[in-house]
Amino acid sequence: MFRCVVFVALALSTLASYAADPIRLGLNYPSTGRYKEQGIAQARGALMAIEEINAAGGLLGRPLELLTANTASKPEKAVENVKHLAAQGASMLFGGSSSAVAIAAGKEAARQGLIYFGTLTYANETTDEEGQRYMFRETYNAWMAAKALAFYLNQSLAGKKVFYLTADYSWGHSTESSLRNFTNTKDENMHPGVLVPFPRPKQSDIENALTAAERSGADVLMMIQFGDDMATALNLAYRMGLKEKMTIVVPNLTLGMAKSAGAGVMEDVIGAVPWCWQVPYLYGFEKGKQFVERFAERFQKYPSSSAASSYSIVYEFKSAVERTGSLNSSKLITALENHTYTSVKDPQTWRDFDHQNLQSVYVVKGKQRARVLADKFNEDYFEVLLNIPGNTAAKTYDEWVATRQAAGKPVRLQ
Repeated sequence: MFRCVVFVALALSTLASYAADPIRLGLNYPSTGRYKEQGIAQARGALMAIEEINAAGGLLGRPLELLTANTASKPEKAVENVKHLAAQGASMLFGGSSSAVAIAAGKEAARQGLIYFGTLTYANETTDEEGQRYMFRETYNAWMAAKALAFYLNQSLAGKKVFYLTADYSWGHSTESSLRNFTNTKDENMHPGVLVPFPRPKQSDIENALTAAERSGADVLMMIQFGDDMATALNLAYRMGLKEKMTIVVPNLTLGMAKSAGAGVMEDVIGAVPWCWQVPYLYGFEKGKQFVERFAERFQKYPSSSAASSYSIVYEFKSAVERTGSLNSSKLITALENHTYTSVKDPQTWRDFDHQNLQSVYVVKGKQRARVLADKFNEDYFEVLLNIPGNTAAKTYDEWVATRQAAGKPVRLQ
């Protein structure tokens, strides 16, 4: 009889928990378009974190619920999504894959009084010129990636002629500017480049840019492209024989991009990542190993950096809510600022002055095709060459202030 009473009590308790109003999180991500692989990875990472948290009792005694909206990587669509997600009762918003999308969505989130966590938004502007109180960027930025890459490039490719093939939007511009600054390639006569239309460049646009790169006689091709555009450009470069003539650098890589390009095409390509699934095993990060193994079991593939980002964001939101006992955005912002935590890699910190996540940056190189295909999922793409600490890679406070002042922006986030 006693056991029956206990069982009924537990059952009622569980039902009461599920009957509680859910805390809704709004994921604003591309499920279609050129960045869809990065978007789908974000959804998977977020879903896994929410399932884990709900299985452990939820948050403040309430289950988490994931609301989603497809941006198709269009800023105007992302803004409308934010309005819709806010109207559905989202307590927090997150997502990305295009900096233009994240910046526009973040501004609308601020108008709605909601925090927006950027998952994939690499343009410096996101937390520099366009930085604001409600925007937190979980991933690194173009400045950090470029500075990390410079540690490798300035040693391995010193004195080489560089050609820039750059996507014509905020992320492309800030990445090229940062790379030119840190690799001493500001002279555009010595180190030329072309802008590739964005979004939706034609294949002929990319072919013309690659032809210009070949004619320049450059030793290094800086391929500042992302998502499917990068995969297209890299495959065209491979077919044109440019990989035999140039070292190819893709400043921001993801697992999804590497898979889209293909194992043979990715061989020896240099790039940077905020995280890849090999990192926890190389450096002994136990939480990261657990995340990789649970994700692999759940989805029969390895998580990308964007999956890791959204997974970490959900847990960071949970942590801030538990520390404040509140869903109030202002209280959560205060709890996040200067908070240091450990998730899937070494410790990370949400800086207070710009809301940039301070973290390590990894310089990687594409492994040989045979090594990639020897993996059980055929996804062992990256060899980690360097690990650059966040304090070394990121802008200092004084550098950030100078950027804000040059743009006519206040030096305190508003």
